[in-house]
Amino acid sequence: MGDRGEEEEEELQMALRMSLQGSPPAQQPEPKRSKPPPPPAEEGVAAADAEAEARRKQRELRAAAAEKRLRAVAPSPAAAAPRPPAPEVVAREVEVEVKADPGPSGVSMEEAKAEEVEEEKGERLPTDVAEKLWLMVFGNKLEKEVLAQWSNQGIRFSSDPETTMGLVQHEGGPCGVLATVQAYVLKYLLFFSDELGNPEVSDPFYALGQRRFYQSSFAARDDFSSLTDDRKMRALVHAMLEILFLCGTGNRAVVATIGSVNEAKTAAVLEGLSVDSAMDLQKVLRISTFTSRKDAFNSLIANISLFESRLGAMLFLISALLSRGLERIQADRDDPSLPLVTAPFGHASQEVVNLLLCGEAVSNVFDGKVDFGGGMFLNGIPNDVEVGFLTLLESLNFCKVGQYLKCPKWPIWVVGSESHYSVLFALNPNVQEENELEERESKIRRAFDAQDQSGGGGFISVEGFQQVLRDTDINFPSDKLEDLCNAGIIVWSEFWQALLQLDKRAGGMKDPTGLMGKKQFTIYHFNGIAKSVLNGNANIGGSTIQRPRLCKLNVSVPPRWTQDEYLADVVSASTSGSKDDSVLSLAPPVQTSQHAPLVDCIRTRWPRAVCSWVGDMPSIV
Repeated sequence: MGDRGEEEEEELQMALRMSLQGSPPAQQPEPKRSKPPPPPAEEGVAAADAEAEARRKQRELRAAAAEKRLRAVAPSPAAAAPRPPAPEVVAREVEVEVKADPGPSGVSMEEAKAEEVEEEKGERLPTDVAEKLWLMVFGNKLEKEVLAQWSNQGIRFSSDPETTMGLVQHEGGPCGVLATVQAYVLKYLLFFSDELGNPEVSDPFYALGQRRFYQSSFAARDDFSSLTDDRKMRALVHAMLEILFLCGTGNRAVVATIGSVNEAKTAAVLEGLSVDSAMDLQKVLRISTFTSRKDAFNSLIANISLFESRLGAMLFLISALLSRGLERIQADRDDPSLPLVTAPFGHASQEVVNLLLCGEAVSNVFDGKVDFGGGMFLNGIPNDVEVGFLTLLESLNFCKVGQYLKCPKWPIWVVGSESHYSVLFALNPNVQEENELEERESKIRRAFDAQDQSGGGGFISVEGFQQVLRDTDINFPSDKLEDLCNAGIIVWSEFWQALLQLDKRAGGMKDPTGLMGKKQFTIYHFNGIAKSVLNGNANIGGSTIQRPRLCKLNVSVPPRWTQDEYLADVVSASTSGSKDDSVLSLAPPVQTSQHAPLVDCIRTRWPRAVCSWVGDMPSIV
């Protein structure tokens, strides 16, 4: 049969020898011993003795089947050994014998082999790594209520037809993970719905090639009830895949699962499983590292029932942390001593949200780094992101969200409040497009923020101000320039008001035509927290059901007038709407003005925005 056939025969004889516990027939030659494979070098791999034990068990299974097959075809020990068939035939015959030969406990060899393979899926975390991971996530003063929140939250879609595209949240803590995954899910459902069978579609470089087409000519539909379960599942897998590779700097993804769990018995295994400590986690956790997107995609599909289970949110957070690497996570953060799950309510920290958005667990939401001197830096968002972030805290002047998060590649934003995360999204990417004056404002704002050393406080030095004027070709009259510089610092709001009064020909924003970028569009807000709502007519026995909340908002952004003119325009827009033919019209005219905390978040992205909706007020808590 050639060299390969001889090698197969030698391996088969060695397996038979092992099965007879060291008492082979006298006429059998001493088999060659194959060189053991080198131990893996990746962090978190299983110990060498565990791998040797797994290989021993596999050899025993093969040997038992080989022994039975040889006895069936050999008339006596003295007879010559039969010529081995082709390798694929051997594999089929061994598989048949394993299936037909039950073990002493009544379990077939096929089932026993399947269980051994399941146990081999993934690697155990070393004890010290598990302890470090647990301390990083939960700290050393973990409340039972917080652990219960993270141990009982799966990543599952709503069964309600109106919100079927959304992930349901039952517990308060994991909303940062769920909302960010939700944002990526919407990216695929809205803009890549026809390509969900391609594992490469989750590569941002692939998506970049599609972006211009979608932004110029495509608007998604809002008929969410038509989504199939398979389409939603694949969108979820793509979302998870993109996030994990993003955390792994595009080179790797780590998938964390539970040992010996498959789709058929997920519920049974998890029913009595308790993960209350680092040691509990170390005993059951298995990790697999992938450098191929296709392999990682298939692994996530195979384990999707586990991520849908009550441990899903926790397992995905662990997967993201290990994909980034624990040492890198700590280096990203401003204060590595604080847990990533914050006390006392167990919410995911901003660092967790940033990790899933940009791949780095930075503590801040401004662009780039801020140098405070003496080698002290605060880390912000390093580059462009696929989906963005807005927060109510910015409207309260507690932080400054940079342009990277405000202007993501796709019109989808995670929305943060004081205690919860939800999602804002548009069906038409054109809401992100800017007209000439908006582009001018964005350029000036970026130049101003580049000189802002206050951590997003909105003011710069006189020297930094001079640099902004040079970078943006702004020519203030000498008297106005002196007024702005008198205080020794330049505040953005005062600078902006001066720009509104400065003619465009001098680099300002004053437009005698009054057509300064007014536009209208529709946007949606999704809150995954399940809420009791009436199903049917209460007068004829309608019942209440638990479902997430989806609100459709009409948004009108008035022209960029001076402050007094702006206020007058808001009143006018709220009563009569706009009849300006030059306006970008993506939605029906806004007839009334309504207010909610979400509107304050929207105004951090579109200043002066006026919003209205039908039905319940959109809630960000």
